[in-house]
Amino acid sequence: MTNDDNDRALQEWRSIHPEKFAHLDRIFSRIHPGDRIFIGTGCGEPQFLVRELTAYVQTHPKAFVDAEVLQVWNLGVNSYAEEQYRENFRFNSFFIGTTARAAVNEGLADYTPIFLSAVPELFYKKRVPIDVALVQTSVPDTHGYVSLGISVDIVKAAVESAAIVIAQANRRMPRVHGDTFIPLSSIDFVVPHEEPLLEYEASISDDIAEKIGKYVARIVQDGDTIQVGYGSIPNAILAHLRGKKDLGVHTELLSDGIVELMKAGVVTNARKDLNRDKTVAAFCMGKAATYAFIHDNPSIEFRPVSYTNNPLTIARNRRATAINSALEIDLSGQATAESLGKYFFSGIGGQADFMRGAMLSQGGKTILALQSTAEHETVSRIVPVLKEGAGVTLTRGDLHYVVSEYGIAYLHGKNVRERAMDLIAIAHPRFRDWLIEEAKKLNLIYKDQAFIPGKRGEYPEGLETNRTTKAGVKIFLRPVRLSDEPLLKDFFYSLSSDSMYQRFIATRTSMQHEQLQKYVVIDYTREMVILAILEENGNEAIVGMGQYFIDEETHTAEVAFVVRDDHQGEGIGAELIRYLTVLAKRSGLHGFVAEVLMDNKPMLQLFENMGFNIERRAEAGVYELKMSFREG
Repeated sequence: MTNDDNDRALQEWRSIHPEKFAHLDRIFSRIHPGDRIFIGTGCGEPQFLVRELTAYVQTHPKAFVDAEVLQVWNLGVNSYAEEQYRENFRFNSFFIGTTARAAVNEGLADYTPIFLSAVPELFYKKRVPIDVALVQTSVPDTHGYVSLGISVDIVKAAVESAAIVIAQANRRMPRVHGDTFIPLSSIDFVVPHEEPLLEYEASISDDIAEKIGKYVARIVQDGDTIQVGYGSIPNAILAHLRGKKDLGVHTELLSDGIVELMKAGVVTNARKDLNRDKTVAAFCMGKAATYAFIHDNPSIEFRPVSYTNNPLTIARNRRATAINSALEIDLSGQATAESLGKYFFSGIGGQADFMRGAMLSQGGKTILALQSTAEHETVSRIVPVLKEGAGVTLTRGDLHYVVSEYGIAYLHGKNVRERAMDLIAIAHPRFRDWLIEEAKKLNLIYKDQAFIPGKRGEYPEGLETNRTTKAGVKIFLRPVRLSDEPLLKDFFYSLSSDSMYQRFIATRTSMQHEQLQKYVVIDYTREMVILAILEENGNEAIVGMGQYFIDEETHTAEVAFVVRDDHQGEGIGAELIRYLTVLAKRSGLHGFVAEVLMDNKPMLQLFENMGFNIERRAEAGVYELKMSFREG
């Protein structure tokens, strides 16, 4: 409908139902002491109505007292929480925003912790009865319906449950498809008032958010159905998904970033099992351009949170991928997104709903993305245990991946010791030695767990690379991590006794923690261990390992490598040696030395094919090789 059509429809309904278009004083006189007043969500807040309500209280100070204001995600007018209205209003939020945080923690406002998906039922069953609902809608169409536009979430249930519904009809509110429509017969009072909708300007992504976004993009696959939260990190994540294909969206929040992916053809929803070809959300917080895009757009449907956030609904889409953030995570995998110790910060919201839903989804993934530190790198977000009083938003069983700017930790199915080591590996380097010592005190990890602090032990992410062998095998080469001990254990025990003997020139039947530490706790400035990785059934598996240890006096390094038996002859060893040679030359080394059994013809031939200048010395069935690098 054009604006002229809107105006004509509005005038027609005003003439048919003049009682619904009453003066504000008459409307607000219907509010009584002790009433529960619901206010629309986020950017859909009816700002004009809220301003007029507080103005009414100023001119009628005794009109009503002890009213409870219910809202989720307050972004706009918050005057009802001011000290001068203390006797009139008491604010109760289902999710704490920045405007209400101080009041809640000072005891001047209330917070109701609850899964957002469960809020509508509170209204319908009158466990939280609503006397008055102040909402914002589109103007009525020719059929007598208004759309709740950018905020359906818990607003639909509030409208359908409230004793009195007061709607600010705003020509700028988009008409959104889905379960957004309310008949005029369900609205008691219509207040036409045009004003700009609230806009949400997300934080600009910084370098840390960009790094996290790149890591998360590695996990998200073509055809996944995603849910993403809000903020600078989600923005960076969405920006790095531009290379994906046929993503689906089933989310709580529709953001500018998702709309940009829709415009770019990345989000098509073509592979969704539920609501195929539709982007499904509960509310939108963004810019005016985003609101214009969703207006009367049949590819987008808004539904109440009882649908969007229901874990069983979420799970009906295969490969549901929930991406959220947290304030703090402990070494066992518990995370809080709602409080810093006893200090209430935000709320449960829909995070737990989506993480549980993704866990139930066939092939689903849960991703917790967080910056490793807070308060200008003085506080670690990865901690030994959550602070006293912290609300556990996500349990130890809710997470697959945890991502920081230092890498990816996969927790699902791992024991507490493995989880702790994985999380320490992606913590800020400044806090890793502290986390190691605290984890020892808590008996989470081995008492003799070694650690190299500072730059010498900091994982050199820049050395990660992908290679294709002569046999066409695509491998991922990367330095060993502190948390790789379980992977290396599996690798060594997968080797035949012959491969073990050729690698160590000794019979070795065990590879216990004390021995494995020598391979994962390394000083990257003096030695290097490179792993050749294949992904098998979604898991990393080591198929080869190469290493060297620098002799600083001779500027050479002792080198060795081994390849899993079932992958020998595929060129993996050659790629390992080539890459170790590149790294050794970068470090200013002149060559390698190695000990090789005389009957180990494949390894001898591989070294010879590398183009080294080789000197041999035979002793007791072993060649001692001195291999000098050639120029260039």
